Amino acid sequence: MAMGSAPRRGHGRRRAPMAEINVTPLVDVMLVLLIIFMVTAPLLVAGVPVNLPDSRAKPLEQQQKPVQISLDTSGKVYVDDVEVPLPGLPDKLAGLPHGADAPQIYLRADRSLDYGRVMQVMGELNRAGLNKVALVTNEAQDKK
Repeated sequence: MAMGSAPRRGHGRRRAPMAEINVTPLVDVMLVLLIIFMVTAPLLVAGVPVNLPDSRAKPLEQQQKPVQISLDTSGKVYVDDVEVPLPGLPDKLAGLPHGADAPQIYLRADRSLDYGRVMQVMGELNRAGLNKVALVTNEAQDKK
């Protein structure tokens, strides 16, 4: 008996490798992920529902994460989605960095609030030494 390779079935012919990949499960998974992201993305934008006024101002550029202060329709104050009573706002603002490394403050106020309520919060920001305040608005749609 000779020492060689064992005889193969099929008279020495090899099966060609399968060159097709079933992509249907991949497409199904990707579509489900797309739907999940489309549903959850709008929920991540704003934690406090505020009806912002319209403005034609350009967006600001920033390097660090800003602190969001929101006033809802009833006048409640939120600092980064956490409700803070107005008398406790100075204590909360005192815990933020001051001076050159003070964060950018984004003030979001509902359009139905009176000017005095918004200015009361802005006065507390100024008193705390936080002067980099930006008022957040919706982009105005040009009406033709």
